[in-house]
Amino acid sequence: MESWYLLYCKRGQLTRAQEHLHRQEVPCFSPMYQMEKIIRGKKVLIDEPLFPNYLFIELDPERVHTTTISATRGVSHFIRFGKLPVQIPFSLIKSLMLQPKPLLTDPTLPKCGDKVIITEGIFEGLEAIYAEPDGETRSILLLSLINQKVEHRIDNNQFEKRPVQD
Repeated sequence: MESWYLLYCKRGQLTRAQEHLHRQEVPCFSPMYQMEKIIRGKKVLIDEPLFPNYLFIELDPERVHTTTISATRGVSHFIRFGKLPVQIPFSLIKSLMLQPKPLLTDPTLPKCGDKVIITEGIFEGLEAIYAEPDGETRSILLLSLINQKVEHRIDNNQFEKRPVQD
């Protein structure tokens, strides 16, 4: 009888494990969320696993043996309590499947009003206030020069959010 189980995959090989399990006609599921990040100076949305390295699979142990699954590329082992792999209730899997993909923002991304440090260019080392994004690859910062706030457009990879100090 088919049930849902939980696998632990080798680090960074979740996608590989999914591909090889699909080839074996084993249904698998990894809940995802979207993360807004800056990559190479450009703000992008990327899909990230909600549970990194963990993969839910639907399996009938009499049809496909657990050792076959454990030997699949990318798979490390079944999550077990004692000797037997843990069976995951279908109601939990169904609720995870029906949830909309949440959108999160990288905590290192600055928000309006955050203090940032300029890391490159003629203003390197100066502290500024993040005002707003300016397209995909640039942002507007407020610099305090000669006691005046001046707007300055700068590439996203030329500044970083200043760490919050207690």
